[in-house]
Amino acid sequence: MIDHAGLSVADFEAARAFYDPALAPLGITYLFTVPPEHTGGEKVGGYGRDRPQFWINEGGAQTPTVHFAFEARNRAEVDAFHAAALAAGGIDNGPPGPRPHYHDHYYGAFVLDPDGNNIEAVCHTPEPAT
Repeated sequence: MIDHAGLSVADFEAARAFYDPALAPLGITYLFTVPPEHTGGEKVGGYGRDRPQFWINEGGAQTPTVHFAFEARNRAEVDAFHAAALAAGGIDNGPPGPRPHYHDHYYGAFVLDPDGNNIEAVCHTPEPAT
């Protein structure tokens, strides 16, 4: 499957101000800045858990907007992602909850980032028995 992907953003620092806190509940952090001498001066950086797999680069908002879904290890991470993303200025595009029309155990939340991209956290494991 896909090893890494990225998107162009209108304002690199505004994107970081959103993605840093929004992805933190998923254990995803900003890991790497590509040296400007390798990018022609454009700001480029990567997020991941152990290596950069989601990249942002300053160069204008992505057109058309895109959808990225980040894997959550449990449903609590989905809930925490949604709360953190909203607190960071994201716009609700679907609160945390089951989406059985995708499959029986699909639990996701959707937020629009500063450029209007649909950013999701999703957990595919069954809810633990109580």
